[in-house]
Amino acid sequence: MTQASIGVAVIGTGFGQKIHIPGFKAHHRTEVVAVYHRDRNQAQAIAQHHGIPHGCDTLEEVVSLPQVQAVSVATPPFAHHPMASAVLKAGKHLLLEKPTALNIQEAQELHALEQQHNVAAVMDFEFRFIPAWQHLAELLQAGYVGQKRLIKIDWIAGSRANPERAWNWYARKDQGGGALGSIGSHMFDYVDWLFGPVKRLSANLSTTITQRPDPVSGDYKPVDSDDTCSISLELADGTPVQVTLSAVAMAGRGHWVEVYGDKGTLVLGNANQKDYIHGFTLSGSQAGEPLTELEIPDHLAFPKLYDDGRLAPFIRVVDHWVSCIDKQQSLAPSLAEGVYSQLLMDLTHQAHSQKTWLTVPN
Repeated sequence: MTQASIGVAVIGTGFGQKIHIPGFKAHHRTEVVAVYHRDRNQAQAIAQHHGIPHGCDTLEEVVSLPQVQAVSVATPPFAHHPMASAVLKAGKHLLLEKPTALNIQEAQELHALEQQHNVAAVMDFEFRFIPAWQHLAELLQAGYVGQKRLIKIDWIAGSRANPERAWNWYARKDQGGGALGSIGSHMFDYVDWLFGPVKRLSANLSTTITQRPDPVSGDYKPVDSDDTCSISLELADGTPVQVTLSAVAMAGRGHWVEVYGDKGTLVLGNANQKDYIHGFTLSGSQAGEPLTELEIPDHLAFPKLYDDGRLAPFIRVVDHWVSCIDKQQSLAPSLAEGVYSQLLMDLTHQAHSQKTWLTVPN
């Protein structure tokens, strides 16, 4: 029997237009039936451009449409809690961009609403769906490195290295801006997925570009969100993890995860600055032999690649979300994982402010 398609509304027309709409169009089970923009003319123009039936300027209109069974929220972080809350209260399934919310209280409220209304809610933690990362997870599970001794994570990017890049919500800590929310939210999720829970942490957060030009007036406005983060973690099993994140590194080395154990070493990395998904390779060594690149098994390969590397893993996220909707069960990465990532981000800010190690509550 042919499975029924799922009517999806897309909230957010930046990343939503670049990745969510084409991703839903590419998936065989999802149909984009509505799009939201706060300006109705814009909403209708976007809908017309993408062949979407409904362009809406209120969230109430979106969730009241009987064709809408599920909603993706791809707005800036400060809008996540109010918009996702409205989606969940309407009994619609939710796909939520990271970071989950502005703080742990908002994230927990969303998780409670998901359970109360018995819907499937999934986070777009797409690194879990990239072949090289999945192979890393398989090798770790198989004991390739043995007992872990050290994990080192560097995510050194230059997306905001130009000090003339315009001031916007990303520059504001109170609106969820900064490198910690943007890339640290991913990092905390995959640390938990690959290596297990965090026992305690310490952190130092920096704002190296302290002002940016207003896009309208040209006047320089203050920046108080972090752009560089140095974080130390101790896992529940005692393994130390050293993390360096930056969004302002010119010619940065990219995204690398190094795992050192008593039997072997695994190094996952991508030096591509223009596409943070394309280009990951996985190298391994056992018994002190030189590192060699490991072949990614065919069963993990993307069935199709796209010019924008973000699209293939996003389609896998959509596939996971659809499966959760079919099963009427939220599976990782769900809002539960979103709550955990948010908890670790909140503790990171707190550890930085207090200049101390903090224990992560169970």
